Amino acid sequence: QVQLVESGGGLVQPGGSLRLSCVASGSIFSISNMGWYRQAAGKQRELVALIISGGSTNYADSVKGRFTISADNAKNTSYLQMNSLKPEDTAVYYCYANVMPRRSGNRYIYWGQGTQVTVSS
Repeated sequence: QVQLVESGGGLVQPGGSLRLSCVASGSIFSISNMGWYRQAAGKQRELVALIISGGSTNYADSVKGRFTISADNAKNTSYLQMNSLKPEDTAVYYCYANVMPRRSGNRYIYWGQGTQVTVSS
């Protein structure tokens, strides 16, 4: 089994910063990419950022220049540094990992439980 655990959410004022972490653990052979989605109340889940194992990244237009995704491959961990936060960034943030488990020839998407980010004064 593979588990993803997120941390780092919370309440922050507009213009502030937060850093989210996502640790993948369990029977992992390899991870091809990791990333973050978010879902605001009453809205669909949307991709925020992703990072491929080689280091390439992709961002939603709404967060470009403010958010930075990174990964520590040795620790199976991804990070989302969020700066210049806006009220519209308020959402539950979910991390995911595209994993090939040990003794498996297939890849699966695993999700974290979600962490709340609230941007408000």
